[in-house]
Amino acid sequence: MRINKFIAHSGVASRRKAEELIKKGLVTINGQVITEFALTVKSGDRVEVEGLPIYNEEKVYYLLHKPRGVISSVSDDKGRKTVLDLLPEVKERIYPVGRLDWDTSGVLILTNDGDFTDKMIHPRNEINKVYVARVQGIADKEKLRPLTRGITVDGRKTQPAVYKILKVDPVKQRSVVELTIHEGRNHQVKKMFEAVGMPVDKLSRTCFAHLDLTGLRPGEFRRLNKKEISKLHEEAVRQK
Repeated sequence: MRINKFIAHSGVASRRKAEELIKKGLVTINGQVITEFALTVKSGDRVEVEGLPIYNEEKVYYLLHKPRGVISSVSDDKGRKTVLDLLPEVKERIYPVGRLDWDTSGVLILTNDGDFTDKMIHPRNEINKVYVARVQGIADKEKLRPLTRGITVDGRKTQPAVYKILKVDPVKQRSVVELTIHEGRNHQVKKMFEAVGMPVDKLSRTCFAHLDLTGLRPGEFRRLNKKEISKLHEEAVRQK
């Protein structure tokens, strides 16, 4: 197996990221630094990335109902709870596909498949991500229409989004809005609502592609089956 593919299959990084690690001289085979992507890993070879040995693992995919107050990371230097703390019995070196903010709940996939992760989070594949936001103010078509055309966030225009007004509370002056996007920029949904004058009080991701939270309470998870994984790949290809 070629070295970049071996690294991707180990769950350390995608093939593209693996090539970057190789270029930087951070990969060794049997103690020798390598710089060529075409080198093949043979049975018994010792492969290390940044000084740590890596091994091919079975590919695993989990669906987590991430609760609020947990960060989407494999570790935290401040000692905060991470999503991996919610899956202590999983032995493979998994990591989250994309991220949800500390105070955002909802659908989160975790895996050790780097190529799968790249496919799921790249905007060109237009994987639907559905969020439900409780926002300040009275939502109406005039206020939310800019979201459907694309709106400038951090100097870049977002792709057109789809919204649905779920609830309006004139007394408390707040609304509940469902928003479907394809991208996954940092704090994107919150910034989009702020841009139309409706700051977010509470946010949850209810769907990622065809996956939702059915049967999962906050903090619970389950392993995805082969049919679900295949459908995710199909959705990424179909949307191109």
